Amino acid sequence: MSRSEELFERAKAVLPGGVNSPVRAFRAVGGTPFFVARAEGSRLTDVDGRTYFDYVCSWGPLILGHAHPAVLQAICAAAERGWTYGAPCEAEVDLAEAVRQRMPAVEMVRFVNSGTEATMAALRVARAATRREVVLKFEGCYHGHADSFLVKAGSGVATLGLPDSPGVPAALAGLTLTLPFNDTLALDELFRRRGDTLAAVIVEPYVGNCGFIAPEPEFHAALRALCDRHGALLIFDEVMTGFRVSAGGAQERLHVRPDLTTLGKIIGGGMPVGAYGGRADLMRLVAPEGPVYQAGTLAGNPVAMAAGLATLQALASPGVYARLEESGARLEAGLVDGAEAAGVPLVVNRVGSMLTAFFTDAPVTDYASAKRSDTARYGRFFHAMLDGGVFLAASQFEAAFVSLAHGASDLEEAAGAARRAFAKAR
Repeated sequence: MSRSEELFERAKAVLPGGVNSPVRAFRAVGGTPFFVARAEGSRLTDVDGRTYFDYVCSWGPLILGHAHPAVLQAICAAAERGWTYGAPCEAEVDLAEAVRQRMPAVEMVRFVNSGTEATMAALRVARAATRREVVLKFEGCYHGHADSFLVKAGSGVATLGLPDSPGVPAALAGLTLTLPFNDTLALDELFRRRGDTLAAVIVEPYVGNCGFIAPEPEFHAALRALCDRHGALLIFDEVMTGFRVSAGGAQERLHVRPDLTTLGKIIGGGMPVGAYGGRADLMRLVAPEGPVYQAGTLAGNPVAMAAGLATLQALASPGVYARLEESGARLEAGLVDGAEAAGVPLVVNRVGSMLTAFFTDAPVTDYASAKRSDTARYGRFFHAMLDGGVFLAASQFEAAFVSLAHGASDLEEAAGAARRAFAKAR
């Protein structure tokens, strides 16, 4: 028995499913998850000594790669000064200013400890500001595990094939409406019937949680116009896309200004950080300035703030996003070429350094079309890639990520592994 197998057996006795987040359990692809011993740059090494090129990147935050020297130095320096205060620190202000500079729509920001906290709080602000209760989300989008968001959700909910989650009161679930992503006609019709009851629309501007899906050109412009017309707030969930798809996130790339934005992952440089922010008049509703209560003992943690600030500073270097775009395109090309050579139907959706390879021969534009992918074939492909030393998401319904640590040789290794893996996945 391998060391990872031994650890997994121990873990199943003390952790639900043996993991602390569902997709890590490999339920969608089968087999036993490996346990990580260390990581550096573009690679992970497991407890059995096997090394993998990592295209999961901790589900997105490690845009610089593992243990980046500047981030590591910032973390160590901050920890030497103490790692939690229960009082304000300068790094909170520095990071807030850096976020506002990159995302002008985020006029004020509140730091929290996770993306789920951020989306939950943003929705509370929206309901308070509009004095309405109903929220619209899109099928396959995942906004964390708060009750209001677990209706037709993506990420682990999609991976496990769960329609919704038990434990969510029916009365609360009834306040969440859902539509297919990219369906502008359905959007128009829902706003015609219910627009004046909507507190907010929350959306992943580029969907990353049922696999990667880009919006149709007119979709977000229509969404912005309908929200304005009916007095609903538009919330961009940029926990995954923020500072990933461009320096100013999806809102910069799409030229759409949301009312509220939620952030996570890259904003903490791999540490547990989330944030929500937006128009100053809305954020001034948050306590202690306003009546909308939200608090967190570890919010604005000095070590996490230092990691996030160091990451954003590194991303300010010239040519960074051009390099990420080029690397993402090279990984996409390697996957497409390998599938064509093996005669395997494949659709690759990509923007910048985010992508998903769907095992289907039809375009993937929403959750319904994503679900038509061949998940059994993806499972075979996943294990063949893992055997070849390449770690991808253990689910068809997740995105892959490229970091700045992935060099030309790493991408070529992935392409070679893909050619061999597609042959095994036929």
